[in-house]
Amino acid sequence: MDPPEHTRLRRLVAKAFTARRVEQLRPRTRQIADELVDAMVTAGPPADLVEHFATPLPIQVICELLGVPFADRHLFHVWSEAIVSTTSLSPEQIHEYLDNLYGYIGELVQQRRREPTDDLICAMVRARDEHQDRFTEQEVVQLAAGLLAAGHETTVTQLPNFAYVLLTHPEQLAWLRTEPARLPTAIEELMRYVPLGVASAFARYATEDVEVGGVLVRAGEPVIGSLSSANRDETVFADPDRLDLGRATNPHIGFGHGVHHCLGAQLARMELQVGIGTLVARLPELRIAVPESELTWKSGMIVRGLARMPVTW
Repeated sequence: MDPPEHTRLRRLVAKAFTARRVEQLRPRTRQIADELVDAMVTAGPPADLVEHFATPLPIQVICELLGVPFADRHLFHVWSEAIVSTTSLSPEQIHEYLDNLYGYIGELVQQRRREPTDDLICAMVRARDEHQDRFTEQEVVQLAAGLLAAGHETTVTQLPNFAYVLLTHPEQLAWLRTEPARLPTAIEELMRYVPLGVASAFARYATEDVEVGGVLVRAGEPVIGSLSSANRDETVFADPDRLDLGRATNPHIGFGHGVHHCLGAQLARMELQVGIGTLVARLPELRIAVPESELTWKSGMIVRGLARMPVTW
């Protein structure tokens, strides 16, 4: 969407993702991460890092922020694949999963009207009911569903991706262990270095004739930009194909740019800092439990990441 419609909808939820609000969630996120590691240690190695850590951590955080029952994760985590699927699901399955997801969120919206609570879905419902001329019921339901899906699918994917990169760059991991205060800088470098998407999901259309990279793009013509390529731009980044967790200057666009800059960027940063920081601190002997050739990766989705990641410690 473009402004002003995009601005109108984004404003409905923007306050929930401010840096201050996200920082208030950090202690609870750290508690969840510690509990997940405790459970892994109690059960003993090996463990699937995707199933037992990377998946439940961001799901529980976004559930508590939105007001979605964590116990229902086996339902909406499956349905959310419809939003990131390219060929993993058939068109019929995508339609069915989206119907299920929207129906589920619609029921929560009605429940909030009957029994108000202190969460984001309830705040959205109040805004809708107080300003019916500004927001439709369908917009509230679809926006909440989009936040639920995007609020966990991306971080669920990047947590094991980041862990994999660190475990396969032992010298960088060793540096991070000796410089734990540099974790935020390290996460920014991992955001730059590790692509989330397999390709650019959307074309951008020129609204007027414009020159891009020495090429004239005429009004109405599409341009497909590559965030992953931009994040390895040798005119911006020194030695761009090298992972450097201490990289001081890092204007990456892993969260996009401009008015469409990721709404949940601060939340994702915090979750990645807590998740990776907890693994590094709590499991100093963490390592991949199978040969790299046996690791399984997601396919047929717009996100690239590990489907399973057996680890030991």
